[in-house]
Amino acid sequence: MSQIAIPAPATAARPRNPWYRILYIQVLIAIAIGIALGHFWPDLGKAMKPFGDGFIALIKMMIAPVIFCTVVHGISSMGDLRRVGRVGVKTLLYFEIVSTLALAIGLIVGELLQPGAGFNIDPASLDMKSVATYVTKAKEDGIVAHLLAIIPDSYVGALARGDLLQVLLVSILSGFAIAALGERGQPIANAIDQAAKVFFGIIRIVVRVAPIGAFGAMAFTIGAYGIGSLTKLIALIGTFYLTSLLFVLLVLGAIARMAGFSIIRFIGYIKDELLIVLGTSSSETVLPQMIQKMEHLGASRPVVGLVIPTGYSFNLDGTNIYMTLATLFLAQATNTHLTIWQELGILGIAMITSKGASGVTGAGFVTLAATLAIVPDIPIGSLALLLGIDKFMSECRALTNLIGNGVACIVISRSEGELDKAALHHAMAHPILEGEAQEPGGALVQS
Repeated sequence: MSQIAIPAPATAARPRNPWYRILYIQVLIAIAIGIALGHFWPDLGKAMKPFGDGFIALIKMMIAPVIFCTVVHGISSMGDLRRVGRVGVKTLLYFEIVSTLALAIGLIVGELLQPGAGFNIDPASLDMKSVATYVTKAKEDGIVAHLLAIIPDSYVGALARGDLLQVLLVSILSGFAIAALGERGQPIANAIDQAAKVFFGIIRIVVRVAPIGAFGAMAFTIGAYGIGSLTKLIALIGTFYLTSLLFVLLVLGAIARMAGFSIIRFIGYIKDELLIVLGTSSSETVLPQMIQKMEHLGASRPVVGLVIPTGYSFNLDGTNIYMTLATLFLAQATNTHLTIWQELGILGIAMITSKGASGVTGAGFVTLAATLAIVPDIPIGSLALLLGIDKFMSECRALTNLIGNGVACIVISRSEGELDKAALHHAMAHPILEGEAQEPGGALVQS
């Protein structure tokens, strides 16, 4: 039976799990075993793919209901719809500024380091069959179709398909409708809040098998592509990882410093989630945990409910860096000269196409294909160069996206006057332990 407990004072020692029961250690061990298995027994490693796919599928089945409940309850519980509008505008403005900065940094680094120079690839020699599916999809999904796809066929259809942008649209409309009902809407909001607790309970059960999912995904990646496949395009991979690291430490670090916290401390605070993302290559796998961890820091449920789910579609810093950097790499590798105006055009197009790239594994590659389909100067067949290494780059995209969304949530919450600096530092030093769930008001529920 569950028991409610008030968090211990800062001076009291918190109970510690044995090291082998700590989730991030389990995930680290699982990733190491997966790499070893995929390297020494590639066929067996490839056979582990269902473990990774199964874990991602278990998490994905809960994403739509969790986002729906979180966003609807967040908007409806704010009461003042002017505050909802203020937070929403502030959030989207922040997302657009930081996302554009990430796109620009990808272009600048690509121009400075020239990772594709010297490849001298003839596009005619590339195997178009390997990217035919992406090319076809990209040509079908123009900008207009991309925007219209945000509208679901039906209310329930959005939740059934799990498309993040569609779920957000339905959730925002529902939240405003319930808020407009006033007192009559409170029972509905309370019911949705109780349903959210059920969904978070399911997530806490599913996340216990994260090490198995990380093991399967990593074993398959190394078994299918081999560590050796990194060497061919190591310059691009190294450039992307270095750029993302500098973006997190310098750009997000500066933003975090202005908001009154350390980016290094924050990364340590979400280390469990980062390791799960590293193993599964998808930031969606930890969306529910991120929502709870942001509330544990002191951010209100309404603000967290608006910022975190919206960020999964509108604030993808890692994907943005990848898109412009990879686009320049392909231009350089195929000796395609781009003027400064063409590069700025790519940046503008990427600002639109990147908005639909949710945290799903491989979404960044599909979005890159959509961008190249609109930019005729770069041969779209050159995507074949990236197909073999995209899996290795998706981890970095997902990690950067996750950190960026967490920082955004704290910044918006701080701007709303919700977070005390001392309390924020204390909460980061005392993260939620495995088996604990955050309740409104700071109480912890221990199972």
